[in-house]
Amino acid sequence: MIEPERCRTMVEVRQGVDETDRQLADLLGLRFRYMTAAARIKPDRGAVRDEARKTEVLRHAKTNALAADYPVELAEEIWERLVEASIAYEMDRFDLR
Repeated sequence: MIEPERCRTMVEVRQGVDETDRQLADLLGLRFRYMTAAARIKPDRGAVRDEARKTEVLRHAKTNALAADYPVELAEEIWERLVEASIAYEMDRFDLR
């Protein structure tokens, strides 16, 4: 994969975007496997939603966005949705126990 700064054609840009998207999909799959593990480990369904942890994750998302040089507001939107989807997924997995 060519670094974005070295791209000279839209083909190179698109190849980089496609590879980045594939890596993001792999990472999201890994994240949801951790949600499955959490559902297996937590003692009761009420422990699935942890607002203090959610706040911490969102704070990390903002810090990471700053470090990676993309809009913090976008990180907040993406991670809010990701965390809520993760909670719903974990609840579903908890209910399957």
